[in-house]
Amino acid sequence: MFTIGDFARHGRVSVRMLRHYDATGLLHPAHVDPATGYRHYTAAQLARLNRIIALKDLGFTLQQVHAIVDDKVGPEELRGMLRLRRAELESAIAAAGARLTQVEARLRAIESEGHMPTNDVVLKSLPSVRVAELTATAASYQPEDIGPVIGPLYDELFRRLDAAGITPTGPGVAYYEDAPEGAGRISVHAAVQVSAPLQDGAVRILDLPAVDRAATIVHHGSMDTVLPTAQALAHWIDANGCRSTGYPREVNLECPDDRDDWVTELQAPVIPA
Repeated sequence: MFTIGDFARHGRVSVRMLRHYDATGLLHPAHVDPATGYRHYTAAQLARLNRIIALKDLGFTLQQVHAIVDDKVGPEELRGMLRLRRAELESAIAAAGARLTQVEARLRAIESEGHMPTNDVVLKSLPSVRVAELTATAASYQPEDIGPVIGPLYDELFRRLDAAGITPTGPGVAYYEDAPEGAGRISVHAAVQVSAPLQDGAVRILDLPAVDRAATIVHHGSMDTVLPTAQALAHWIDANGCRSTGYPREVNLECPDDRDDWVTELQAPVIPA
């Protein structure tokens, strides 16, 4: 047998944790000296300890852990619990990765302050263009709210176009408006150029109006990293006596499988300030 200290070292846990597990009934010592109260454990109990720690690290409550290790949860229910927890962890990892990407983009924008390149901005008019689109609402214009909305919108848009036998004739055009319900919500339009009659069907087909004057800049890379490019465009607009009149359109010039190789033109409608 092992003293509680030895057992803690072999299990790579703290003595305090073992005492807590004893108090809650999760893991009782194999023997308690009636005279001294010293706890002793066997090597066989390491298996139960390992299960407890693994389940706790997966995010289960101690009550759930107790039920699982005592076989009060059937195999099918346990598999369901583990699948759900795996999905939650994967979602948390993806969210953390997205936040890290935004932090890095914000850091690049900060590092570029005072010397943002504006020579790549082109002022031009935009012709009217016919598009097929689907629309949804995002909680805000922040990347973490736009990304989860526009991606699935495009997936569904192309699925519906394929089912309708409509072939895109040009690049995708994402554009944004303040949502009617307000509170900072954004109407997200996932669109792609088509040659088809105007209609409101499985997808809406409409003509985006021409823009007399737009300040445009090309962004290379994932849209998750667009912030420095978008702010370079904002600096140009301010430095050249213009005022933006809406959210920039995003025209997908190149969209290979690797998002880091995307090429996107930002088109901000402007008027003289």
